[in-house]
Amino acid sequence: MTTGLQTRPFPMKQLLIRWLVLALGVLLATKLVPGISCSDGATLIVVVLMLSFFNAILKPLLLLFTLPFILLTMGLGVILINALLFYWAGNLVNGFRVEGFWSAVGGALVVSFTNLLVSFLTRSPPKPPSAPRGGGDVIDI
Repeated sequence: MTTGLQTRPFPMKQLLIRWLVLALGVLLATKLVPGISCSDGATLIVVVLMLSFFNAILKPLLLLFTLPFILLTMGLGVILINALLFYWAGNLVNGFRVEGFWSAVGGALVVSFTNLLVSFLTRSPPKPPSAPRGGGDVIDI
């Protein structure tokens, strides 16, 4: 018996994959960018949750309020927003250290590049265009 209300299941698998990619990006940032360090795995989990929260709640608000600046800088302002969120996570989470502005910019770039690369590698191939229905040649004007 169905009630007529069909709910779509929460995409938990997709969320876990995003968190793993973010954790990989933060881990790479700690290894590649001088001035960023993470004490242990539990701290890494807290940082990933904090950055996820920032990206879900604060980032849209910051993008909205700084839209003229982002347009003026042709998108470079988004990098500054990401760096700011990364820096805040470094200040709020014990055991995760971001020494300064340039370290935060470097960390944000590494995390962004990691997300971009994994998204590119895991995307599904485009679907080929389907044949027109009706069977005949049709020219729409």
